[in-house]
Amino acid sequence: MTTIPSAQDDGLLDPRTGAVTGERRRLINLAYRMLGSLAEAEDVVQETYARWYAMSREQREAVASPGGWLTKVAGRVCLDVLRSARARRERYVGEWVPEPLPARDDWPAGAADGGTADPADRVTLDESVAMAFLVVLESMTPAERVAFVLHDVFRYPFAEVADIVGRSPAACRQLASSARRRIDASRPPAAPPAQRARVIRDFKQAWQAQDIDALIGLLDPDAVAVGDGGGLVTATPHPIEGAETIARFFASRTVPGRLSVHECTVNGQPGLAARLDGVVVSVYAFDIADDRIRRIWAVLNPEKLRPWTTA
Repeated sequence: MTTIPSAQDDGLLDPRTGAVTGERRRLINLAYRMLGSLAEAEDVVQETYARWYAMSREQREAVASPGGWLTKVAGRVCLDVLRSARARRERYVGEWVPEPLPARDDWPAGAADGGTADPADRVTLDESVAMAFLVVLESMTPAERVAFVLHDVFRYPFAEVADIVGRSPAACRQLASSARRRIDASRPPAAPPAQRARVIRDFKQAWQAQDIDALIGLLDPDAVAVGDGGGLVTATPHPIEGAETIARFFASRTVPGRLSVHECTVNGQPGLAARLDGVVVSVYAFDIADDRIRRIWAVLNPEKLRPWTTA
């Protein structure tokens, strides 16, 4: 990974360095929503800054809006990553789930960036990073996803989106509209936060008690559970469907005295984290409607649990 140079350039201080490096949080937020991976988002931002500092001082001074320049480059790099990611994910072992993020208070010191910074402070945990939202984004084409995130989430005008995506403003408007329809079609009536938290708490208690009937009662009859082990740890290679099947699966996955399950915040929503001998080994995100759990996403891939564990 490329390191961002210091403010010193040919022995002269660039007066805009502070403003340029101050864009980092916004770029991380943008790239994470586009890619669903904090690790990839950090790489994109590093690449963006590397390209900025690869220019001469004169070239940088000629840029009217450094923030706009950085956004354009980051957007184009994300587009390239998304295009190549499709091929990579076809080779991915098992199901692919976006990388989950903890709440700011749950981020262990030293979990990323060598302990020098806290990426949790750079990613705003709102509805646009909810796991259900990111999963729908995964179903979009790269151009749809980039156009939608830039316009609908970050409010960039279509003229600027077009410059990044490489299509006309009208075409980008159509891309964002198509993406919006997918989001709207997949979004159930939002349950209040307190209601979601209660359902998750009840699920945790039923899981720990191995109460299959209670678990079934909390699950939608057509519920689906997806596990992501990335080929590095054991996870079900295909989604588990149906309330009873999911209930029996979870009831059989308890390790009394060693596995502890804790309520936490996952991408800004109530979720669960399981610790084995004190180490987070899996994180669970949920989609809830009408007091029933519709979807469960379990991330067991240790490479995606970096923000949840101490380096």
